[in-house]
Amino acid sequence: MQLEVWDTYIERGDGKTMHFDILVPSGVTDESIVLDYGRDYLRTKSFATHHLATQHCRFCHIETATEEMALSIERKGYAIIEMENCT
Repeated sequence: MQLEVWDTYIERGDGKTMHFDILVPSGVTDESIVLDYGRDYLRTKSFATHHLATQHCRFCHIETATEEMALSIERKGYAIIEMENCT
């Protein structure tokens, strides 16, 4: 399965910048869908973040899904790779 990787940066309430990737099936090009997935992910966090908007999230590249990514996409429609300040 090919995935589109959307590189995402958003400021947390404590001033730190979160960096995570939103992974969606190749062919999902509607940025509003990708942002909705990012907002869904942010609701799982115990800390506040700024509102996720288009300036925070950009298409980056295509990659092949791992088994874990594919399972997440089957369950939720997307997967997340946490990079910085996500916990």
